[in-house]
Amino acid sequence: MKRWNGLNENLKEVMDYANGVCDGSIVANEYRIKACQRFLDDLQDERWDFITSDAEFVIGIIELTICHEKGQLLDGTELRGTPFFLMPFHKFIVYNLVGFKMAGTKINRFTECLIFIPRKNVKTTFAGALAYALGLLWRRSGSSIYIVAADSKQAMQTFNFLEYNIKRMKEDAKDHGGAFHIIDNNNEHSIEAAIGTGFFRLDALAANPDAQDSFNCNLAIADEIHAFKKPKQYNLFKEAMKAYSNKLMIGISTAGDDPNSFLAQKVTYCKKILDKEVENDRYFIFICEADYSVDENGAKFLDFTNPRIQEMANPAYGQSIRPDELMEGAMEALNDPQQRKDYFAKSLNVFTDAIDTYFDMMQVTSSDEKYNWTLEELAKLPIKWYGGADLSKMHDLTGATIYGTYKDVDITISHAFIPRAIAHKKADDDNIPVFWWEEQGWLTMCNGAVVEYEDVVKWFIHMKKMGFKLKWTGYDRKYAREFVMKMKKAGFKMRDQSQRPFEKTEAFREIERKVIKQQFYYLHNKAFEYCISNVKAIEDSDEFVRFQKVMPTQRIDLFDATVIACKQKLIANEKSANAAAFLE
Repeated sequence: MKRWNGLNENLKEVMDYANGVCDGSIVANEYRIKACQRFLDDLQDERWDFITSDAEFVIGIIELTICHEKGQLLDGTELRGTPFFLMPFHKFIVYNLVGFKMAGTKINRFTECLIFIPRKNVKTTFAGALAYALGLLWRRSGSSIYIVAADSKQAMQTFNFLEYNIKRMKEDAKDHGGAFHIIDNNNEHSIEAAIGTGFFRLDALAANPDAQDSFNCNLAIADEIHAFKKPKQYNLFKEAMKAYSNKLMIGISTAGDDPNSFLAQKVTYCKKILDKEVENDRYFIFICEADYSVDENGAKFLDFTNPRIQEMANPAYGQSIRPDELMEGAMEALNDPQQRKDYFAKSLNVFTDAIDTYFDMMQVTSSDEKYNWTLEELAKLPIKWYGGADLSKMHDLTGATIYGTYKDVDITISHAFIPRAIAHKKADDDNIPVFWWEEQGWLTMCNGAVVEYEDVVKWFIHMKKMGFKLKWTGYDRKYAREFVMKMKKAGFKMRDQSQRPFEKTEAFREIERKVIKQQFYYLHNKAFEYCISNVKAIEDSDEFVRFQKVMPTQRIDLFDATVIACKQKLIANEKSANAAAFLE
C-alpha cells in the first residue's frame, strides 16, 4: 500500500519538476525526460511504497543546517554563510533515493545511483550535503561513509565543505556541546560523532584499490569517476556494503575525454536501463547531457551554439549556471578544436576523444547508426567479402574482420579474441571491457593462457557457413605461420599483406573517406568502436599515413584488421578494373 504523508511543499516541487520535464515546459535532454517519466510511473507501481518522511528529513537537514562555503548568485550576492537551498532537481534526486521503499518494508529501493551532470551545476557540494544528511538519517545503523575520488585533492573538496559547516555550527567544539570530532592531517581526513543511540563516521580518501581492501560502509560517494582508471576503484566500495540492507553507492561525475572509460561504460549501461533494454529496478539514474541533432543526410551533430541545447544539458541553467557565460564558451569553442573538446565534455556533458585521436567519433558513430543490417541479412546480400587478421602476441588482443561493399556502403564485421587467463588483468589494468564484449558477442575468450589461432579460424569458418562469400584473407606475416597453415587447411585463400605505410595508406584513406561520407557500417560493434577511437595517425612528408594507438595501454587491433581487409577489397577492385580495360 502506498503511504503518502500529504502533498507537502517539497513533494509538490518535485512533482511539478517531473511533470514539467515530461511535458516540455522544463527544457531537458532525452534521458532526463526518461528518468522523470520513470519516477511518475513508479509512483503507481505496487512493488514500491512511497514514503515522504525520510526525504523530508534529508531536505530539512540540508536546508536548515548546511550553508554555502563559497560562490555568488547571478546578481553577484555572496553565498558564503547563506543557507544551502536545494534546487528542484536536487529534491527530485533525494525523493527518488529515499522515498521509494520495497513494498511492506523499510528497505530503500535504490542501492546504486549515477548522477551524470555538467560542471557548475552544484554537484560536489550537493554530494557532500547529501552524505552528511544520509549519514544522520541512517545513524542508528551506525553510519559509515566514504567520500572517494581518483585523487585526494578532489575528495578533499567535499570534506572541506563539510568541515567548514560543522565548525560554523560549532558542532566540533566540546565546550558548546558539539558532538563531532574532526581529524584532518596528512594521514587521515575523518569526521566522527556519537549521536544519541547512533553513530556517524565519514572518511575522505583517494580510491587506491591496490592499497585498500578492508572497507565496511553503508554509503559511498565516488566523485568525478571519469578520472577512475580501473573499475576496481569504484567496485571496491560497492562490495564493502554487503552487510547492510539500506545502502547506497553513488557515482557522480562530468564527462571526460575517453568515450571508452569506466564512466562511459556505466553511462551506456544506465541508458539501457532507462531505455528498458536492461532491467535494474534498484539503480537510480540522473543523466544531464546535450542531445545530438541530425542533419538532412542523417548525420549527427551537436548544435552547441543553440541556447536550448545548452539549457537541456544544465539543470541549474539560469541559477548557478550563467547563460551568457555558457554562450561565450560556445563561441570560443567554434574556432578552437581543443577548447571545443573541453566545452563539450565539461559544459554539455558529452564524451569527447583525446586530442590525439585521429577519427571524429561523432562522424564514426553517426555513420554506423544510419544502417541496421543484421548478420543474417548481410549474409544473403550479393557482396564479395575480403578477410583481414591482425594477429597479436600470444597473450594479447587479436582481431579478425571481413570487409565488403553494398550500395556504396563499406561494411566491416569484426571479432576480437583474448586468452581467458589474462582477461581480468586486461580489464582492470587497461580498462578494456572484455567481459562485456564477450557478453555482446563481439569477442571470444580463448581457453588457456594464449590466443588459440584455432578459435580465429573457427570464426572465419562460421562466417562462411552463414553464407558470407569470402574471396581471400589478408594477414600480417608476423605471428602468422600457424594461423595461415590452419586457414589454408580449412580451404581459405590467403594473401600476405605488407605492413609498410605506403601499402596501408590507401586502405586507411578509404575508410576515412567512407566515414566522412557517412557510408561506413560496423554493426554497432563497440569493440571495433573502441579500437578506432584509439587510433593516432601521422601523415609523413610523402603523404603516407603512419598510425598507432594513442596510449600504450589501448588497443587498435580490430581497426588494424579492418585496414588489412579493406586493402584486399581495393586490390580486387584494381584487378577487376585492369581486366575490364584489357578486354576493351
